[in-house]
Amino acid sequence: MSDTDDHDHEHSHVHERVDESVDARDDWARRRRKGIPTDENLLVVACMDERIPVEDALGLELGDAQIYRNAGGKVTDDVIRSAALTTNFFETDEIVVVNHTDCGMMSASDDDVAAGLEAQAEAAGVDLDEVDLDPALPELDIGDASVEEWVRMTDDIDEACAAQVEFLENHELIPEDVTVSGYVYEVESGELRRPGERVAEEISERRV
Repeated sequence: MSDTDDHDHEHSHVHERVDESVDARDDWARRRRKGIPTDENLLVVACMDERIPVEDALGLELGDAQIYRNAGGKVTDDVIRSAALTTNFFETDEIVVVNHTDCGMMSASDDDVAAGLEAQAEAAGVDLDEVDLDPALPELDIGDASVEEWVRMTDDIDEACAAQVEFLENHELIPEDVTVSGYVYEVESGELRRPGERVAEEISERRV
């Protein structure tokens, strides 16, 4: 092969690499318009708590999943809206719910939270009953929700996680072939476990 042939050969490789990079960047930027789903066809619903490293805990990288975070990782009406859209139109076929121990949603009673929000509304010069709830956009309001229903505090995180998985599995707007799983992230250990599998309780109790 001549020097000219070698040069042409190398040049074509550069051209191919640049084209691949340009195409990949275009796919990334326009993936919704091109109908390209997340890399793992996955939606994660998790708590907004700053101690929960959702991507690390689930072994995810940027582009793997759509991640919806709110207070408590609750399956609210807007989570259903988002889940219905992504499973029906964006090829998402798996949903994972991540709740966690020592959640702020377990730190106060519904009555205390309602009283605090009523005081804030009063300070703003409005009646709490007149405030648009769940979600914030009035045109998406689902109706008459009480403050207690809107906040949805949690008594048992394991029961809440299992209940939310069941709710998503049975919801009419989520296709039946979508896989739904739930995990509890232990802030004490930095590990995930399935709801109801409290290892610490089991190994601390004597078997007779």
